[in-house]
Amino acid sequence: MRGRHLNSVPAVASAELSPWQHQSVLVVDDEPGMVSFLHRSLALRCGWVATAGSVEEAAELLNRRHFDLIVLDIALPGRSGVEWLHDLRAQGFAGDVVLMTAYADLETAIDALRAGASDFLLKPFSVAQMLNAVKRCFERSSLRRENFVLRRELDQRDDSVEGMVGKSASIRDVCARIKRIAPTPSTVLIHGESGTGKELAARALHRMSLRADGPFVPINCAAIAEELIESELFGHVKGAFTGATAGREGLFYYARGGTLFLDEISELPLPLQAKLLRVLEERKVRPVGSEQEVPVDVRVVAATNRNLAEEIAAGRFRRDLYYRLQVVEVVLPPLRERIEDLPDLVDYFIGQLAARLGVAELPHDEAALVRLARCSWPGNVRELKNLVERSLILGYFADDFAPNEEVAVPPAPTFAPNDEESLAAIERRHILGVLETCKGNKSEAARRLGVSRKTLERKCSAWGV
Repeated sequence: MRGRHLNSVPAVASAELSPWQHQSVLVVDDEPGMVSFLHRSLALRCGWVATAGSVEEAAELLNRRHFDLIVLDIALPGRSGVEWLHDLRAQGFAGDVVLMTAYADLETAIDALRAGASDFLLKPFSVAQMLNAVKRCFERSSLRRENFVLRRELDQRDDSVEGMVGKSASIRDVCARIKRIAPTPSTVLIHGESGTGKELAARALHRMSLRADGPFVPINCAAIAEELIESELFGHVKGAFTGATAGREGLFYYARGGTLFLDEISELPLPLQAKLLRVLEERKVRPVGSEQEVPVDVRVVAATNRNLAEEIAAGRFRRDLYYRLQVVEVVLPPLRERIEDLPDLVDYFIGQLAARLGVAELPHDEAALVRLARCSWPGNVRELKNLVERSLILGYFADDFAPNEEVAVPPAPTFAPNDEESLAAIERRHILGVLETCKGNKSEAARRLGVSRKTLERKCSAWGV
């Protein structure tokens, strides 16, 4: 077996000189002069270039790592490139292949196209001809990645809110924080209870970042079987495990140039946490079953609804991974701590859902808003959205909260539906009444109201209390 040449050229600083610095190429040819010519030309522009002198050697390399492109000679010792390409396509290989030959005729060209060649080069060819063929292949590959991501987003889309809705101080603080950190390349950790809009915040970070033109790839770490999640994230090579009949790129690969959103990060198994830490530190992934690492250019945004400090203490989450993820943190407030946003949220959901359901919008109901304001909302904004959808279907504001969902506070004054007092005024009077009942003890009042002491102090400060 002849020795293989691997790309050892240092990364070029200029993007103009290295347009394909994250791409990998496998050159298969038995002519040393052609191999040297292709390796020298591609190594200056691509992140990784490997060479092989036969189909058998090339197959061994392909089983060990992923390649974005194969440049393949037709006339090879033992087995032809066209025969191998037929087999690759039959096995599910979807990457681009440029075929080369010195003996072109119409029959050969037709056979190459039938085998699934992406492009065709007639020897001898110039550097410019070869680079144009490579460029066309990489552009097609980029379009395939974009289409994959779009299909995945459409499959996973749940009509979630497209913007941060509300005027409360807490939601304004969140928006200001997102706006400030979005343009940076830093890793972000989002904290928030279930239903507070963590994916919404992650999408906002992506839309406002310098990567907005790249893909946004979400994955729920809790929704994928433990034995499959490593392959889902990092990809795998053919034969890596039972059922791996063909190699496959992972989500880190598909998110290149964009943002990878790791929801429910605390659900990752400990061995995979160690591998993710290595990826974040080195910006390279190793597909399952591969001996080679693949460079990736991805911004990672992670989210959790758990207290990671408690998870670390319990031995379920790595401390070093936590410190690597929490470069910048965004904390989403629960709905019970921004009750003043209820009218805006209800109006938003009515407008959004009525059109989708094909039903009439519900009239503004102040009495219903007062009842909603007394609920603790354990399911947060998602729970409110479901209630509004249920109400639109029924034609009236549903009043079916379970009694144990209501905040444990002294009985609130009863207001008739025709009262003209605003929700903000009712909230102020109610909170001050609870404070009076607790004899000014803000910690106790906050506990009874189901909000944090910080939220209560902020409201009291705004009212001059």
